[in-house]
Amino acid sequence: MSTLSSNTGDAERLRPHPDERFADPVQSIDLGAARAQLVAEAAAAPHRHRQKTLIRFGGTTVALFHFSQGSGLPEHLTHGIVTIHVLEGHLTVHAQNQTHALPAGQILVLAKNIKHDVQADQETFMLLTVHLENAH
Repeated sequence: MSTLSSNTGDAERLRPHPDERFADPVQSIDLGAARAQLVAEAAAAPHRHRQKTLIRFGGTTVALFHFSQGSGLPEHLTHGIVTIHVLEGHLTVHAQNQTHALPAGQILVLAKNIKHDVQADQETFMLLTVHLENAH
């Protein structure tokens, strides 16, 4: 896959710079095309996830994640309200001393300042939405 040069430095990018991608005030996202792009991209390392930010508008970010079986995200803290929407596959999320089994079609909502981790029990596609309050 070819890379695009960044307009803010010498680093090569897989996608146009966010300032270009998110400039339009109205955006239509083709999840099927975004999914296909993630599947086609090489993972940084085995058992790692891939992700693509689809929308960044004010304090809201929406990202599509592709997890291979056994991959995940280590424990981290939410800085805003988070929704984890499993599109395909199955995730296990640990948060607030609870284990949440999330098959396709399930959404988990986390308030801000919640520590959690994410583990893919099988190949999984997840749509993540983060809303940061008071973001400009």
